[in-house]
Amino acid sequence: MRVLVAPDKFAGTLTAPQAAAAIAEGWHRTAPGDVVTTVPMADGGPGFVDALHAAGSGQLRAVTVAGPDGRPVPVTLLLDGEDAYVESSQACGLHLVDPPDPWHTSTRGVGEAVRAAVDAGARRVVVGLGGSGTNDGGAGLLAALGASGDRPLDAGPAALRGIEEVDLGPARAAVEGVELVAATDVDVPLLGMFGATKTFGPQKGLAEADVVAVDGVLDRWVVATCGATPAERRVADAKGAGAAGGLGFALLLLGAEVTPGIGLVADAVGLDAACLAHDLVVTGEGTYDHSSRSGKVVHGVAERAQAAARPCVALAGQVTVGSREMRAMGVESAYAAADLVGLESALARPHDALVELAARCARTWSRPS
Repeated sequence: MRVLVAPDKFAGTLTAPQAAAAIAEGWHRTAPGDVVTTVPMADGGPGFVDALHAAGSGQLRAVTVAGPDGRPVPVTLLLDGEDAYVESSQACGLHLVDPPDPWHTSTRGVGEAVRAAVDAGARRVVVGLGGSGTNDGGAGLLAALGASGDRPLDAGPAALRGIEEVDLGPARAAVEGVELVAATDVDVPLLGMFGATKTFGPQKGLAEADVVAVDGVLDRWVVATCGATPAERRVADAKGAGAAGGLGFALLLLGAEVTPGIGLVADAVGLDAACLAHDLVVTGEGTYDHSSRSGKVVHGVAERAQAAARPCVALAGQVTVGSREMRAMGVESAYAAADLVGLESALARPHDALVELAARCARTWSRPS
């Protein structure tokens, strides 16, 4: 039997390559005769650049940019001819802020990375969005590219209070002639009940009592950058505008195209052909929940497996969706390490827990050649 293992990272515990290796190890414990192929995936969040680099050519270049709290952090650009790939989480990821501070953290470093890519000769810059610890509507990115306003743009939403005027001209000039692509891991808008702040703000450390306040600041930010009429504000409602705390919105203001990051990575690694060449597809992520449907790896891999008429199963730290919902996403079955070894053990020993889970899954899904 041929098994394709194509997981995302298990956030906070295992990278995508580590997760893929653990699943392969566990599978071979039960079915040593199976051929297991690992293809680590990403959706625009952490691991985006590594997945693309492993899949093709290009050179990695390290640059130093401002982190979410202003301290310098290293970022790796992938340069491939006139194409460049930037992973926003390296510059403003949640892992860079301890404790989280979404009121004051900035995406300035992402803009500095984009500028570095342009300075290196890139005429197409793809920015992977996901895993951010920021919620500034992309104001910091625009500031790094030259935008200015009557309030500081690179000190988080707290500094944007009362903003009325923004000059985007220099930022647009900085990327003139450059094709920008926002590779998103979610398709949420910027504002409102299903927007960036309400959906992901609490995960970044934003108190529930502050969600409405921050969303109000970003609403004012939209008026200052776009205008007050529904037609002028439409860009804030676009799918992906709320990705990475509003980085999607900032890139849209610069004329970027929005595309699902999982689709871009899937094409780069040849996922369609790989699915056809295998009998079963195994994917996974840290928590398999309803948000997995909006641009995440598990859903994207399951769609490709379904198109190839191959069954797809998911392994996760936790599973919170029912069988009906998972089948609607193209997943035949999902297995949780927390159910097998307990949540505390799954978090304390993520590699061992995933190995054991994969071995258990193979007892059901492996079959003689």
